[in-house]
Amino acid sequence: MKHKLLILTVSIFGFVAVNANTGNIDPVKGKKDELNGMVIHAESKKPLKNVSITAVLVSKKEKVVSTDETGGYAFDELKPGTYKFIFEKSGFRKITKDKVIIKTDEAFQLNIEMIESPEFEIIPSPFGAGGY
Repeated sequence: MKHKLLILTVSIFGFVAVNANTGNIDPVKGKKDELNGMVIHAESKKPLKNVSITAVLVSKKEKVVSTDETGGYAFDELKPGTYKFIFEKSGFRKITKDKVIIKTDEAFQLNIEMIESPEFEIIPSPFGAGGY
């Protein structure tokens, strides 16, 4: 079973790497994705679907996409600039990648591993223990 999972994981990453190296030119649109990648579970290494990814350029939300069944995602037609990408999924820790530079006509690949997190994290009170 572990052998099959390893082969599947290697195959998926190989597919993503081939797409990144070929520039991911969409034959229908004739355009190149500026940023693409894959989101997987940090422990199981399985693809995560329905992860929300937000692209922020100079404090302005540009685009939001979600991962598909294979954990893959792609942004296209992003304006050149320095972005922050925010990866969010219920039950997982939010991941932020700052200072990602997007250039005209260049593809960029960003693969992410997400770690499970309890739905409600206990945060210490700013009023201290005891409350009086």
